[in-house]
Amino acid sequence: MTYKIAVVGATGNVGQEMLKILDERNFPVSDVVALASARSAGREISFGDKDLKVQDLAKFDFKGIDIVLSSPGGKVSAEYSPKAAKAGAVVIDNTSYWRMDPDVPLIVPEVNPHAMKDHTKKNIIANPNCSTIQMVVALKPLHDAATIKRVVVATYQSVSGTGKDAMDELFNQTKGVYMNDTPRPRIYPKQIAFNVIPQIDVFLDDGMTKEEWKMVAETKKILDPKIKVCASCVRVPVFIGHSEMVNVELENELSAAQAKKLWRNFKGITVVDLEQEELNYITPLEVQGEDDVFISRVREDPTVENGLNFWCVADNLRKGAALNAVQIAELLIKK
Repeated sequence: MTYKIAVVGATGNVGQEMLKILDERNFPVSDVVALASARSAGREISFGDKDLKVQDLAKFDFKGIDIVLSSPGGKVSAEYSPKAAKAGAVVIDNTSYWRMDPDVPLIVPEVNPHAMKDHTKKNIIANPNCSTIQMVVALKPLHDAATIKRVVVATYQSVSGTGKDAMDELFNQTKGVYMNDTPRPRIYPKQIAFNVIPQIDVFLDDGMTKEEWKMVAETKKILDPKIKVCASCVRVPVFIGHSEMVNVELENELSAAQAKKLWRNFKGITVVDLEQEELNYITPLEVQGEDDVFISRVREDPTVENGLNFWCVADNLRKGAALNAVQIAELLIKK
């Protein structure tokens, strides 16, 4: 059986990655439609060895489309995802708009595939935040084995998480520094080149940023509402790839060696073991284009009972967004 697929936001970083991954994984498509705003209509975009002409989302009729992969921004999703769902498509939405809706499942296929059964309430499935996805993949086998009580995570997130304009800003600011041209922040509140910014998304009343809140709320919805999560999210001058330093407090004893064994046996995780050779850890530069979540620098935390520390890295455009969405679609057609 083959399926008619529409990709909303097809000209963006994530939309283009969705098209690339559909082709790479030989998803059974009979037709693929690329949708974007009116200003992108008529532009050609690649899907495998074909060129798709981008169509205007505002004028598109979703009747006959089976699956929509959507990454256009929250406001656009709020309007068009229900329209596509009403027309009979199942929408897999990458924006933050639907994630905490109680009638919309929030899915990471390796972690909570059982929650897929709830998608028929609105015909919408939410794709989690990029930083949440890679963390819950890493946490899942630990939680199953020893029950996680608390997580403290510091993220180091690349500019591609903000979009193409942010990548251009990093490039232009970096070039400008060497050309004695004063960097002018436009996308970010402060200079991102040669700097780090301890703010991702807007600040909330309690001093937490919305990105930090997302990691807390989404982890509870996906993995376990009892888990306590403390997140600090930082934007760093890296083009692609999010990194996280994670501290986990468990109810039951679990050694670093046992944790590494669990991760090695878990689909979607690659362990890079420091014991094998010196400096054998992974960085975001090395995981670009990779599908797995990579874990290194695993060690026990002697300051708490049953504590572990680890370094977690993933390609945020792939596993953190587009790949996870396509994996949800694969799970959907299997079921």
